[in-house]
Amino acid sequence: MNYSKLKDLKRIVIKVGTSSLTYETGKINIKKIESLVRVISDLRNRGVEVVLVSSGAVGAGVGKLNLPEKPDDIRAKQALAAIGQASLVSIYDRFFSEYGHSTAQVLLTKFILEDEERYQNTKNTFETMFRYGVIPIVNENDVISTYELEFGDNDTLSAYIAELVEAELLIILSDIDGLFDKNPAENPDAKLIPCVRELDDSITALAGGAGSRRGTGGMITKLKAAEIVTEKGIDMIITNGAHPEGIYDIFDGKSIGTLFVGKGNC
Repeated sequence: MNYSKLKDLKRIVIKVGTSSLTYETGKINIKKIESLVRVISDLRNRGVEVVLVSSGAVGAGVGKLNLPEKPDDIRAKQALAAIGQASLVSIYDRFFSEYGHSTAQVLLTKFILEDEERYQNTKNTFETMFRYGVIPIVNENDVISTYELEFGDNDTLSAYIAELVEAELLIILSDIDGLFDKNPAENPDAKLIPCVRELDDSITALAGGAGSRRGTGGMITKLKAAEIVTEKGIDMIITNGAHPEGIYDIFDGKSIGTLFVGKGNC
């Protein structure tokens, strides 16, 4: 497989899930966030434009209120999103500032991106933020929208953002190394699939069920994201978010996680 084409990327979207940002207690994992911020800051210093799509607002709210677990009802989740989003963005901004970078908070709904005029306005805003050298931090606007809370994670949103900003690569940081030929939690002999050229039924069948207890997504939403971006010629990689430094391997042309090819072959 030719990963060398990924070495000279100029614009990428990184999506990080709740399970990669929080402990089992639901509280924010400061060490993980700082590691991710350090890597993104280093990429910016290298000249790479980065959009960070970050879940974790509801999880941060759960931790802030010391709740034993994430509630099931939508209204409670929306309230927790409002409570947790402020904490989450504050942490990001503080760490990015330490590395000399400015951030911007962008709260979106999928439906805004489906309106032509609002889509173009949003696109123009992102381009202006890139020109200012700002790192946009995007999340679903959970307080007014139930789309993510009901149907999935920010995986789909990150795909739409990658398309919106005409990114060359979408990186989804998950709690798993990539797409496997069978469930690795149940099958010790499961093998990682390094590259997917075509999202056919055999690949979709590998998706399994929902994500972790702290998150809301799973492989199903990630494959949906892959379908969206690859149709637009954008590559996507699913890799483990436990060690954000692994992103460096991508820019070194090394194989990591599962690559979904938007253009060319594996």
